[in-house]
Amino acid sequence: MPRLLLIQPPVQDFYDTDIRLQPIGLYYLKAAVQRYLPEFQVVVRDFHHGRGRKTIPLPGELRYLKPFYQFADASPFSTFHQYYHFGAPYAEIVREVLAEKPDIIGISSLFSPYYREVLTLAAGLKKAMDCPIIVGGSHVSCAPELMLADANVDYIIRGEGERPLVEFLKAWRQGQGLAGVPNLGYKEGGRLVFNELAPNYPVSELPIPDLPDSETGRYLFNGRPITFVLTSRGCPLQCSFCSVRLTFGKSYRRRSAAEVVDEISHRYSQGSRVFDFEDDNLTFDKKEMQRLCRLLLERFRGRDIQLLAMNGVSWASLDGQTLQLMRQAGFTHLNLALVSCSQEILAAVGRSQRVEEFGEVVQTAAGLGFAMVAYLILGLPGDKLENMIASLLTLARLPVLIGVSIFYLTPGTGLAAQFPPMTPADIFLSRATAMAIETEGVRRRHLYTLFIAARIVNFLKGLEFAGRERHLDQLLAEAAEKGARTRLGLDLLGRLLAEGKLYAATGKGLQAVPEFDVQLFLQFWEKLDRLTTLAGKQLVIRDG
Repeated sequence: MPRLLLIQPPVQDFYDTDIRLQPIGLYYLKAAVQRYLPEFQVVVRDFHHGRGRKTIPLPGELRYLKPFYQFADASPFSTFHQYYHFGAPYAEIVREVLAEKPDIIGISSLFSPYYREVLTLAAGLKKAMDCPIIVGGSHVSCAPELMLADANVDYIIRGEGERPLVEFLKAWRQGQGLAGVPNLGYKEGGRLVFNELAPNYPVSELPIPDLPDSETGRYLFNGRPITFVLTSRGCPLQCSFCSVRLTFGKSYRRRSAAEVVDEISHRYSQGSRVFDFEDDNLTFDKKEMQRLCRLLLERFRGRDIQLLAMNGVSWASLDGQTLQLMRQAGFTHLNLALVSCSQEILAAVGRSQRVEEFGEVVQTAAGLGFAMVAYLILGLPGDKLENMIASLLTLARLPVLIGVSIFYLTPGTGLAAQFPPMTPADIFLSRATAMAIETEGVRRRHLYTLFIAARIVNFLKGLEFAGRERHLDQLLAEAAEKGARTRLGLDLLGRLLAEGKLYAATGKGLQAVPEFDVQLFLQFWEKLDRLTTLAGKQLVIRDG
């Protein structure tokens, strides 16, 4: 029985998102292969999640960040400091893979900045064993030539992987030619060959991810077993900063609500209690979303279940009825993809939502008890500092946390086409932590400063106090009575406003943060008269 090993590799960065690491795509592939080619044995190994982290040297391409990330800062306003390898060491992975004795290896390459980790792993495996290596995932769809050109990669798959992988394994097993395998890339006489793209299996025909019972409890959300769910594939919005269309095409395909609820029931029987919907546009079809919520409510009423959508929800598709049904069904958090409060910038990136409606959606959701994060992208091409400040001010006055992503180029997107062709080094910098893209009038220290400004606002939004309204001066005066973290944050904010310096709390005491632009921060701060806490209370910054 031929043995296919599917691998989620480690990543290297300043931070890791450890609650969204279940390799659901690999389990979809496993299920498809086992349905259509039952003679294959398929094993999924996650070498990223739960395998620890190790501090590693800062890569040369990122040394320009040292002035920004120079302190191990214990304050609530800290950014980043150390660079890490998240997951198993390469040598350990090679040893474990050798023990698996695979006949063919598939490696997931989801995110562009981590493509080097995929290629490093492929090199280590090739050196240790004579085994074909196939690579797929979103990054491969964005930069197929880069990945297939590597000497240690034998094949790549662009786009959705289930049907191409099954067709490839069938041809590979039978020793047939590869020209008819859709989406496949391979090498022929030293030449890179890319077969035509073709549709995947219909979403209604895809088997649910083959998650073994033993995986339940490995991935947790607030200590509770979590699993991922997809109700759809693709996104009709086609935003110019997003690469989703390169993987899923321009179509939007949705599974039936009944199929999704049956899958959740199965996962529930395995022990999962938290379900994260990882759709790229979960609520686009409001009628189907409402139908899904009603079925979930019927099936799980009174039972222990929590629903999330951590990949983000398009707020433009939310109305009072949909929000109420989502809340009743078990949704507790909303991650809202706002992007910008500038109508001009939204139009420039392909979004047509009317910003003035955003506040209404948030207030309705807050009244229903949702916890919310609203995500901005700072530094988009053509954006101005005054627009970014206005966006931060808008969110400060709403009962949401501010989620900031600093713009980065993703290969193959519409925005990337406005820049010179991306080199491998540019692709490595395709991460928010790199702050790699500076535009006219918006420099790296500006982005860094506004990122910290959002952290300061979020700190204040989390403060608790009696009554419906409190003045910041009162909280600053009462800082000594608070817990250690709150006391430190209020002390540092008080120093910033009094001395014009932001301090980091280091092992050597307070040290000034040199790249923090105090003048830019004060431009924002002087316009902020009050903010709304997560509890819906008013924190008065200055009297009007």
